[in-house]
Amino acid sequence: MGDGFQFIDIIFFAMIAAFLALRLRSVLGRRDGHEGGYRDPFKRVPEPHKAPDEQAEDNVVRLPDRGAEADEEKLKEAAHGDDTLAAGLVQVKLADPSFDPDVFLAGGRAAFEMILDAFATGDTTTLKSMLSADVYANFSQAIKSREDAGEILKYTLVGIRSVDIVEAYMDGRHATVTVKVVSEQINATVDGKNDVVSGDLNKVVDVTDFWTFQRDTRARDPNWTLIATRSLE
Repeated sequence: MGDGFQFIDIIFFAMIAAFLALRLRSVLGRRDGHEGGYRDPFKRVPEPHKAPDEQAEDNVVRLPDRGAEADEEKLKEAAHGDDTLAAGLVQVKLADPSFDPDVFLAGGRAAFEMILDAFATGDTTTLKSMLSADVYANFSQAIKSREDAGEILKYTLVGIRSVDIVEAYMDGRHATVTVKVVSEQINATVDGKNDVVSGDLNKVVDVTDFWTFQRDTRARDPNWTLIATRSLE
């Protein structure tokens, strides 16, 4: 009998142990969506670690782009209040971001001097590198006619009063800009005996020229080519 009661006691305590184990599992093993640990809903979740350069980027205060505003003001100044010209310059600038009216005018002034000097001395090599085919043909023909007649052009550029942009537009991918050059010159053509055929060796005259330059904005060559000339008589 004692052994029977002892066996029943063992079964009874085993049932109690199983019951307690189930209770603990029901509490400790329950999934409530926070298995990874308790998270305070009001606590800010730390941001992912950032590299030092990324942290520095966050501290940078973005300033307005002043470059575009400066470019726009420069184009307006070059247009001298001419809205049509200003619009044309903007189109050239959009096609060629490197375009700067001040740099262009400085280059135009230098080209004016070089081309006139080359024409006076008959330097066709220099002219061919700076002129379009049509303009070069006109210049070279004038030089040939002068040489065939045994005449010499006596030319002196006394000074350049002003160089201004008067027209600008895009022709497809080609930027076209016309400048007005007001200069003081001495021009005279003499024959083989040094007698004056035309002009005056002792007179300074005011000359107003309109020269049109063009360049392919998609080409690597940054140089402009003279494509047309005319003068006010």
